[in-house]
Amino acid sequence: MAKPVMITAEGLKQLEEELEFLKGQKRKEVAEKIKVARSYGDLSENSEYDDAKNEQAILEARIATIEATLKNAVLIDEEGMTNEHVHVGSSVRLLNLRTDSEVTYKIVGSNEANPSDGKISDESPVGMALIGHAVEDVVEVEVPIGTVGFKILEIFK
Repeated sequence: MAKPVMITAEGLKQLEEELEFLKGQKRKEVAEKIKVARSYGDLSENSEYDDAKNEQAILEARIATIEATLKNAVLIDEEGMTNEHVHVGSSVRLLNLRTDSEVTYKIVGSNEANPSDGKISDESPVGMALIGHAVEDVVEVEVPIGTVGFKILEIFK
């Protein structure tokens, strides 16, 4: 059995929209590229055809990945969450004790993670360390640069 994929309502909507785009508009675009490339003649030395077929393979692989993710998706009930403890779906404001700077993260499932947008995975070192902790807790996290302490300042939705 496949591993359940934790996902927020926002993440679920984004995946469904991407799947709809890929199966509709993007498939048509790639099919047209293949059709045009075929019209150039000899397929054995037709780089446009090879490129279009490679693009089609990548597209179909992404579609299959999204479909598998959606099949195993477990929606995070953000409405039923409390702000007492950190869990998947929580946003947390932290104080980095090493740099004395504040940072805010949203804890999401691994397929939604995007650190540049402040979304970290529940499977990341920081995400795993924060899960279950409360405001004022200090959490030590082993990261590539060593151990970093974070004080939880706030938990919110």
